[in-house]
Amino acid sequence: MFTLPQQTGMGRLPGGNWVMASLFVCTAFVRAIGNVDRSRFKTIHYMYRALIAPLFLNPSMSSIHVFVWLSALSFQVINGLVIGGWLAAYGPVTTKDWEGRAPWIELGMIIFALGLLGNMYHDDELREIRRAAARNQKQKAAQQEENDEGKRIDKVYMVPHNGLFSLILYPHYLCEWIEWAGFWMIGGIGCVPARAFLFNEIATMTPRALQGRRWYLARFGKDKIGSRKAVLPGLL
Repeated sequence: MFTLPQQTGMGRLPGGNWVMASLFVCTAFVRAIGNVDRSRFKTIHYMYRALIAPLFLNPSMSSIHVFVWLSALSFQVINGLVIGGWLAAYGPVTTKDWEGRAPWIELGMIIFALGLLGNMYHDDELREIRRAAARNQKQKAAQQEENDEGKRIDKVYMVPHNGLFSLILYPHYLCEWIEWAGFWMIGGIGCVPARAFLFNEIATMTPRALQGRRWYLARFGKDKIGSRKAVLPGLL
């Protein structure tokens, strides 16, 4: 977005492009169209998802196969290149292309923000289960006069109940879909990269949610799970 417009002679990109770029990559919107300070670009979604959560927030994490890691990395690189290319040259490139879309952009931003906040809230509910387990372990160690510094936090499995967990078992998945549905709404129905991103997420995360619900039923039983669905309240 900094080089393609100059190379193709398009000049400055319209504000809508920078709004989408800031939601995809940054913590703050560009301060003014045509006055871009690169130092303000910091990650929102991916900083939270890829760095802050696994490195600082999660008390413990399961190991991951290198093939899964490489697959996720490949998807994100391709996805970033496709969305970046659309925003830089192959999508709307003039202010006229965005005319009449202000209400949809504002609504999409609200939906994106609600999805992101819901995603973070429900992720934190899952982490709280392990944080509570860590506190209990430290209390037990203190009572037994043992020094458990550096010990790994044992995995603890519980059925969360707060928020949308009362209706579905994977509300953080649903909130992520809502988040990127808002992103697609900002770009418009013709924003193929945003649409493909959302559909790919749904296609890959739905089977995992359904498998996860079967795991919950096998581990905790129908009585504890009740009528909760996997990812769509009352439906799926």
